[in-house]
Amino acid sequence: MSILRLVWLFVVVLAVITRTASAKDLKSDDAAGIRFFETQIRPVLVKHCYECHSIQSQSSEGNLRLDSRQTIRAGGDRGPAIVPGSIDKSLLLTAVSHTDPDLKMPPRKQRLPDSVIADLRRWVEIGAPDSRDEFAGGSVVTKVGRNFWAYRAPVKHDVPRADDSEWPRGEIDRFVFAKLQSHKLTPSPDADLSTLLRRLHFDLTGLPPEPGRIDQFAAQAATDGIDDALASRVDELLASPQFGERWGRHWLDVARFAESSGKDANISFPYAWRYRDYVIDCLNADVPYDRFLVEQLAGDLLPYESPEERARLLIATGFMAIGTKNLGEMNPIQFLADIVDEQIDTVTRSVLGSSVACARCHDHKFDAFSMRDYYALAGVFASTKTYFGTAVSPANRVGGDPLPLPVEAGLPVFHASITAARVEKLQADMAALRKEEEDGRAAVLNAIKAGESPDGLFTLRDALRIFWRTGAIEGQLEKVDANGKALPLASGVLDRERSLNVPLLKRGEISQPGEIIPRAFPAVFNLTQVNPIPDNSSGRLELARWLTHQRHPLTSRVMVNRIWKHIFGAGLVSTIDDFGATGKPPSHPELLDYLALRFVEKDWSIKAMIRELVLTRAYRQASTYRNAAFQADPKNRLLWRISKRRLEAEAIRDAMLAVSSELDRKRPKASLVGRVIGDRPISIIGLDKRLPQDLDGTVHRSVYLPVIRDRLPDVLELFDFAEPSFVTGARENTNVPTQALYLMNSPFVQERAAALAKRVRTEAGADPIAEVRLVFRLCFSRLPDSDEHARALKFLGSRVGPTDKANDADENTEALVDFCHAILATAEFRNLD
Repeated sequence: MSILRLVWLFVVVLAVITRTASAKDLKSDDAAGIRFFETQIRPVLVKHCYECHSIQSQSSEGNLRLDSRQTIRAGGDRGPAIVPGSIDKSLLLTAVSHTDPDLKMPPRKQRLPDSVIADLRRWVEIGAPDSRDEFAGGSVVTKVGRNFWAYRAPVKHDVPRADDSEWPRGEIDRFVFAKLQSHKLTPSPDADLSTLLRRLHFDLTGLPPEPGRIDQFAAQAATDGIDDALASRVDELLASPQFGERWGRHWLDVARFAESSGKDANISFPYAWRYRDYVIDCLNADVPYDRFLVEQLAGDLLPYESPEERARLLIATGFMAIGTKNLGEMNPIQFLADIVDEQIDTVTRSVLGSSVACARCHDHKFDAFSMRDYYALAGVFASTKTYFGTAVSPANRVGGDPLPLPVEAGLPVFHASITAARVEKLQADMAALRKEEEDGRAAVLNAIKAGESPDGLFTLRDALRIFWRTGAIEGQLEKVDANGKALPLASGVLDRERSLNVPLLKRGEISQPGEIIPRAFPAVFNLTQVNPIPDNSSGRLELARWLTHQRHPLTSRVMVNRIWKHIFGAGLVSTIDDFGATGKPPSHPELLDYLALRFVEKDWSIKAMIRELVLTRAYRQASTYRNAAFQADPKNRLLWRISKRRLEAEAIRDAMLAVSSELDRKRPKASLVGRVIGDRPISIIGLDKRLPQDLDGTVHRSVYLPVIRDRLPDVLELFDFAEPSFVTGARENTNVPTQALYLMNSPFVQERAAALAKRVRTEAGADPIAEVRLVFRLCFSRLPDSDEHARALKFLGSRVGPTDKANDADENTEALVDFCHAILATAEFRNLD
């Protein structure tokens, strides 16, 4: 035997001896066990299994993933892939051994080598040590997940130095300018003053500027300079009550605000309007965003100094209560599970730009959230009682209970009081019905015990009659005090008397409970939990404080991105509600970090952030098309100009009311739902003659229109209003024939055109030239060019008959109304440069 062969034999024997000895002494939780997994097991799984069973391949055949410690143990449709310590129960071993003709893995390939199968068996025997964290592929918590850009805390970057010192007006501009330079692009020239002012007014208040305000702005800019004039106007608009109505609506989109349950039953929420008004007031008062979030998640758990403050904090929790609900659900456990799921989805999407709810049935396929994360949060919300204010009826199997507010706060109430005698009668009826039910059930039980037939003693019809009748009585009594006086009520949440942890449900099925999961927050964020969750509390307050921790990597980033989107038309992260692996990376990552840190430094002030953005030179740019820049950056992600935008449905409607001088700027009382509809099925409100056909019967701002799921006012429905069942950071923007038909034929638009014509005739003194100029200034914030002016005058003059002088006045008025109608229907009216 040659020396070479002897050396080789020695090496092989030594390897076998070492391997056997090490395997013999392996334990599931020690370094040697982990080393065995990393060297002998993990490579096999990666090579032979991940192709069909991993997050990386976006495949989990048979609902089985083998790329994480948790999922390989949880298994798939057939059961657990491995059961630590049990060879017989570990289906992975059965599959790789090819002993079952119906279960051979890898499929359509030769059986793995005996040595590999032996290693897998040994691995299971010693307890299946596994160094992988809760997730796999793109969602490994400790390595990949925490290194994902959105899960790292924002860091302070050096502000780029601008070669061109004339253009930037501050640090934000320098980030934008440097990115443009790196792509050999230049910013666009400034917009003209009237265009800039129209943009500013709509962005901050959702209303157009009056012609006199444009003149005033131009005069101030000529005297004090554009910087001072712009800053002065921005401060004025931020201080106006219209600011909160405009920006409050942006948050209501995110909060999926609506005044009905949606789904099959679709019962109205008569008290949801209080939350709407709370949001508007918070935006006007510039409540710091961190406090704003804490109040909405856990206002009921915060200290207060007066009944008024207590009422305000309870109303804030309406955020948790106004989501969709399946009020036809017969199983109360399933109903609660669905409520919890909707709340988890709303909180995580709105605040974190990520959905932990995707991990209800399995670990998140792409982001670093596990089922354990989901059920840890589920315990928080399962320990919370949700009050949404619907009574049981034949159309509604689930009573939501209203949330009582302190009477001492003196809040307005819009449902009727009843007499004390009526209260006594209702209470007596309730007691009689409950006794009837108790006696009926007892009679059935006694008959069964006696071996007799219970038929006819207490039927399903009897049970349903009592269920519906007691629900209706309870609904009436909940609205009044002992003397029948109507109580102030709201939608919201409170902690349950008993807080609890919940089990992990296999595939999300309530019939398959598993391990009890302690309440906690998603593990991927390497963030110290502010306070442990007390046993006697839901944990909502701790969750709110964890979300608003200054070093949380997502909360401030997500919010400044939402603000940026409403100012510049698109977010730095274009997928506004998705900061995860399936979302888009930021166009300006250093700028996003800068803004996130700046937001926190400025005490989470939304107004301060908006002010800083609209005072940038980037915001002043014109929207003019430039071919070379467009070819290099067609989506304008680098911000070489301001993108043209269509106004939202509310701004279009409000602008029509504003230019016609009909807009009632006062806040209406409650809402159409709270005042008139009350608590009842939406399917029957069409029979109520008190309601306008399209639910748009006022001249108040559009933010106060009723938001009923599946029954929106026409103008909101047609012009891409946010779907109120989902968190919506960015609305769709369509251009379809039905919009044109609405603008042509809607009585609302026709009435506004008539009112605009009346205003113009009065203010312009029946001078056609002045009338045309005024219409253009009111509707477009500019004067007509020579061609537009000539065509408009020709149209107005063409409607007057040469011989019928008696009808000249009427014809002139009709022509002016038609002209105003045409202007209101133009693209320029509903678009923003």
